[in-house]
Amino acid sequence: MKFLDEAKIFIRSGQGGDGCVSFRREKFVPKGGPDGGDGGRGGHVIFVARENLNTLIDFRYQQHFKAKRGGHGMGRDRFGQKADDLYIYVPVGTEILDDETGHVLVDMVHEGQEYHALTGGDGGQGNARFKTATNQAPRKFTKGGLPEERWIRLRLKVIADIGLLGMPNAGKSTFISAVSGARPKVADYPFTTLQPNLGVVRHDITDFVVADLPGLIEGAAEGQGLGHKFLKHLSRCSAILHLVDGTSETFIEEFDKISHELEKYDHRLVGLTRLIAITKCDAMTEEQIAEAKEKLEAHTGEDVYVISSVAGANISQLLMDLAFVVKEMRNLRKEQEELGVYEGISGDINDEREEITEVEALEDDERSDWDMLLDASDDRHEDSWLEDEDDDDLEAEEYRS
Repeated sequence: MKFLDEAKIFIRSGQGGDGCVSFRREKFVPKGGPDGGDGGRGGHVIFVARENLNTLIDFRYQQHFKAKRGGHGMGRDRFGQKADDLYIYVPVGTEILDDETGHVLVDMVHEGQEYHALTGGDGGQGNARFKTATNQAPRKFTKGGLPEERWIRLRLKVIADIGLLGMPNAGKSTFISAVSGARPKVADYPFTTLQPNLGVVRHDITDFVVADLPGLIEGAAEGQGLGHKFLKHLSRCSAILHLVDGTSETFIEEFDKISHELEKYDHRLVGLTRLIAITKCDAMTEEQIAEAKEKLEAHTGEDVYVISSVAGANISQLLMDLAFVVKEMRNLRKEQEELGVYEGISGDINDEREEITEVEALEDDERSDWDMLLDASDDRHEDSWLEDEDDDDLEAEEYRS
């Protein structure tokens, strides 16, 4: 199955059914009167999150979703049938955005979570609603309410605890296949991984999910390689595991390139907990391992792991530390959610929200100036009204005297 993490769709709710104009015509019942029923409500559009979905590929083949219209009213005071609501199922972790503004409407992060996107039109009224003592045979009715419609963008961010980051052929796919049951494509050429792969790691401390992301290269922000759009999946991770190819002669420069591209995409991702590991130590001598570890630790100021996914060297220690980080972050996130202060990382650095905010602020300033003019005008009217009232009181006192 292909992986698709972005989609644009059109949604429209159902129109309400029209009311009915009808009169009771029955033998031996003279002047039966109006009996036109009301129309039925149109269908709502509701998004539902499902854990058994992991891609937005279904929206590539269908981009328009329209709820059904409500039934029309009928004679003998029969109401039209209410239309069924339209449910659109998306994977857990999907953000729903307004296509015009780019504003995030809702983040679907829980199984079974529902978002009421559009409301169906109300049913129209039949002529039975308009009968009065003076109008006993009304021919008036109302049409059903108009539907709502809009363009929506769906953006899937895979929910993982650990995100793997590194240059192409740094050993990310080999690592996830060694520590989990995932079986991504592994080859000796760059850009083997074209889409994120997820793997569940079973550990005594806690189980956690690892996301294998496509490799980054210098200039990814300008579209080089596979680009950097898939970095949005890191926003939900508790930590980043940065894998460095120890057999490369320029691994220090490669490490800096990845860090620079990460910061160019979203500076908030730099604040995530980061663990660094040198891979492919089975192809290095003891002297090379010690030299590479010393150089990278001196360059980053952090502790560096030395692992081999093929030989299994030092994998258990790395997994234990990753499990501890995930457990601590889950506890911290739970405490913040209970206090109502957890925000996480949401949105995309490329969104035009800052520009929209500046435009709205300018409009607010213009409105405020206009309001000041109106207030000044109201004050002048109020002052003149008070003066007129004082003159009336003075005339009343003179009359009484």
